[in-house]
Amino acid sequence: MTDDLNLAPPGDTAELSALDRFPMRDEDGDIRPAFVEAISHAVQVADTGFLKEIVGELHEADLGDLIEALEPDERVSLIELTGADFDFSALNEVDDSVREELLEELETSTVAEGVRELDSDDAVELLEGMDEEDQDEILDKLPPSERVALERSLEYPEISAGRRMQTDFIAVPPDWNVGQAIDYMRDTEDLPERFYEIYAVDQWQRWQGAVSLDALLRSRRPIPLAELIDEDRRRVSVNDDQEEVARLFGKYNLVAAPVVDIDNRLVGVITIDDVVDVIEEEADEDLKALGGVTSDEELSDSFWSIAKGRFNWLIVNLATAFLASSVLGLFEGQLEQMVALAVLAPIVASQGGNAATQTMTVAVRALATRELNPNNATRVVIREGLVGLMNGLAFAVITGIAAVAWFKIPALGVVIGLAMLVNLIAGALGGILIPMVLEKVKADPAVASGTFVTTVTDVVGFFSFLGIATLWFGLK
Repeated sequence: MTDDLNLAPPGDTAELSALDRFPMRDEDGDIRPAFVEAISHAVQVADTGFLKEIVGELHEADLGDLIEALEPDERVSLIELTGADFDFSALNEVDDSVREELLEELETSTVAEGVRELDSDDAVELLEGMDEEDQDEILDKLPPSERVALERSLEYPEISAGRRMQTDFIAVPPDWNVGQAIDYMRDTEDLPERFYEIYAVDQWQRWQGAVSLDALLRSRRPIPLAELIDEDRRRVSVNDDQEEVARLFGKYNLVAAPVVDIDNRLVGVITIDDVVDVIEEEADEDLKALGGVTSDEELSDSFWSIAKGRFNWLIVNLATAFLASSVLGLFEGQLEQMVALAVLAPIVASQGGNAATQTMTVAVRALATRELNPNNATRVVIREGLVGLMNGLAFAVITGIAAVAWFKIPALGVVIGLAMLVNLIAGALGGILIPMVLEKVKADPAVASGTFVTTVTDVVGFFSFLGIATLWFGLK
């Protein structure tokens, strides 16, 4: 079956792994169509040996890409045929709609067995996308200790540190020495798969401090842990917003952070891989919001669900477009007298919109990262106003010359130049002030700024250009 694909490199392949014989990706990092065909054929003929060998060697992220590349009816079969060799954390790497379809089609017992093998943070991420009834059905099939830990994590707010943390960590008494801590880690079988520090807690599990692994391994066995404990170690609360946690990691160059509850008891740990996921999700959400797209839209969604998700903002944009066009209606007579005004008006509005979008993008990002704050807001607003003034002067000259060359009316160059100056300044100020106002009233600047900013530049652009033209040429 697979030998006919000629995916293997030349030479003796007897000692090569499955992925060496049948490489998944090409030199550009894309999945080879022949690899997907091989997996697809193996699923159809139920070649469990080949599938388990491949799946066992794939990283969870690569396995997620493979799942998405397969046909929908082959995805469930792949999971069922590979059984215990399938890493369920791969389901956290696929689009939400793909994951939901798979979880609906798989047997509850299969999902429960897969969840048991996951780290607690990965298990919570998988479960939180299900409805409560399905969650309960899966949790009921888990051992009591695992079920209680997952239920506790699921009770925390959706975007909190409590949801992101993993509940597996190493906690030791602060009166131990280095040797006791090392022996404990050597003798304990169910340690976290990967960890960067150990934590000191008292008999009530209250936080006492952290000991980094490098400090531990550099110290001699008789050294008391109390001498190595960092009591001021950065830690987070279970209720902290995940964006704040990610910002903390970036600011203090953390690779892990302990998580404590309201009673200062150690309940979990967040690691850098969780934070990278948060950063990617928040960046993706902000980028989509700027374009008026819902944060949960995925490439795998149906055209119907995508159309419904985009409709609301399109209708808002339509309403604001009518508002901007109504300004043109105020100058209907002037437009009839001088056709050049109708030709040039959209240029003024469009250029102001482009300048405003540049400012707005920077402002929204700065607000999200807390770089723009009350301490520097005035300075930033003045700076953006000066940027608008400088670019406005430059483009006033450029568009003025172009208008004169086009319509051979010198005064028209002055009119459009003045309008361009006004609108670029308005765009710059609107691009910074509107996101700041929305942030102040607890609205998401990334979601709403674009529509309001575009409306401002359209209205100001049309009104300033046609208003100045009316005054200059004496049109009625």
